[in-house]
Amino acid sequence: MHAHRRILLFVIVGSSAAFVHWATVVTLVRLLALPPLAANIGGWLVAFGVSFAGQSGLTFRDQGAPLAQAARRFFMLSFGGFMLNEAAYAVLLRWSPWRYDLLLALVLVGVAIVTYLLSRRWAFRGS
Repeated sequence: MHAHRRILLFVIVGSSAAFVHWATVVTLVRLLALPPLAANIGGWLVAFGVSFAGQSGLTFRDQGAPLAQAARRFFMLSFGGFMLNEAAYAVLLRWSPWRYDLLLALVLVGVAIVTYLLSRRWAFRGS
């Protein structure tokens, strides 16, 4: 697949997953009064399903990785990204005057860049 097309698909899938993550967090904070960091866990879990389905089925389907291998690797990558996300989010929530939903949007964009690079080079790469 051409690199520009792969990046475009990654951005579309990643943006969809990031929106699902963000919307889940906002919903959990507003409806269940969860603290933003706790709601962020729920947001990541829901978004993981969206992200893996889209990235494995669209963006990286031609990479040749067996589905089980790709799922394990992508989960590890996503979990690592979430840990980075949660740490950065905690720091920003503590020290920034900005609203929690804006801070989460910033963190999600930053982690997405790292996720793309590692997905392409490792998570969806065949043996």
